[in-house]
Amino acid sequence: MPDTIITILSAFAPLMSSATWLKATTLIKGALLCRGPRRITSLLRVLGLSNEPRFEKYHRVLNRDKWSCVLCAKILLGLLIALLPSGFPVIVLVDETLERRKGKQIKAKGYYRDAVRSTQKKVVKCLGLKWICMTLVVPLPWNKRPWALPFLTVLAPSKQANEKQGRSHRTTVDWTITMVKLVTRWLKRSWILVGDGAYACIELGHRCRKLNVTLISRLRLDACLYEFPEPTPKGKRGRKRVKGKRICSFKDLAQDASQHWIEADVKWYGGQLLRIRYLTGVHLWYKAGEKPLPIRWVVVINPNQPDRTDVFFSTDTNLLVTDIIRCFVLRWNIEVTFEEVREHLGVETQRQWSDKAIGRTTPVLMGLYSLACVIAKEMRQSTLLQPALTSWYDKKDQATFSDVIAFIRRTIWAEKYFSNSSMSDGFIKLTPNDADTLINQLAMAA
Repeated sequence: MPDTIITILSAFAPLMSSATWLKATTLIKGALLCRGPRRITSLLRVLGLSNEPRFEKYHRVLNRDKWSCVLCAKILLGLLIALLPSGFPVIVLVDETLERRKGKQIKAKGYYRDAVRSTQKKVVKCLGLKWICMTLVVPLPWNKRPWALPFLTVLAPSKQANEKQGRSHRTTVDWTITMVKLVTRWLKRSWILVGDGAYACIELGHRCRKLNVTLISRLRLDACLYEFPEPTPKGKRGRKRVKGKRICSFKDLAQDASQHWIEADVKWYGGQLLRIRYLTGVHLWYKAGEKPLPIRWVVVINPNQPDRTDVFFSTDTNLLVTDIIRCFVLRWNIEVTFEEVREHLGVETQRQWSDKAIGRTTPVLMGLYSLACVIAKEMRQSTLLQPALTSWYDKKDQATFSDVIAFIRRTIWAEKYFSNSSMSDGFIKLTPNDADTLINQLAMAA
């Protein structure tokens, strides 16, 4: 492989033995070059190792060899933090995604709502594995839209699977709290966590405030928000009040024209500048059994959709309203990432049955998405990265992940088969095996 790729991958070398590292780099190279399903046999075939007699040793990288996905995530996060421009905040997006898998030997599977196939009127449930993924928002030079680059992906077994294994069930929020603690320990600085309505939880909000993490999410229209309690008169007995009078619902606030609505221009979905009307305030979010949580809430009215009311909140009450909206709008980038890892990196196409291999393969493919962006940004310093243009598609002015992965593949193929000879100024001639490998890849590209 090119020296640029080897230098970046060498950051992970201390986590493995030398034998495991050689096999792992071979699989990474095959995963970058492969098209279609990312199975071990497919990776070996694209590298011309179809006749490898000890092919099972490559399977052992995932199902037997000793190395840690968590430590790999820590190193990957460090590589991604280095890509952030000076002064850019650390914004981490969190969401869960479904990997459709079925089989008796897959223990952690369960029935979940399929967000892709479901609609507002029809809910479609699918058998598979639920993964909770954290991604870092990174602006990249070849695209105007910041990308969500995954660095930590955790498998969340279903409740039925935990009961069958005799283990206590952990919800999505429980796993997220553990991941927040882990990332805070790695970063040792304040950062912002952005999630959808599933992460609008008082318990998660309290943990984030304790760890100096700002939680931004969507709030329900019927959320119980209260005024701050009035000071207790001196000498009055009894328990002190923790909350004051409940404020009216957000649905009523959105329909109240007498409120002091403020207009502002914000960057909306699709990167377009949109003038919105908003109403904001700082109140206590209360739920029985939990301490009240002070939050800043924002009711947003889109003039293009006046019947729809969006409510966002932040656990940092001093955060600007425009920053709260901007951070939540960035959350959509993680959905783009989930689509692209399925389309270009073969997530959901693996067929491992070992528990350890199942727990490693998807996080590795997610991390490979981020690793490819790190590699492309480093290669871009010496080679031009251009979007693929055709006569029927000539309006593409920004590179996408398909251009990034093609850029890396071209570099690897050129380094392997079309590099200059060390003995003369000419090119090295292809061997029959090399030519056969290239022809096979062309024949099987479809």
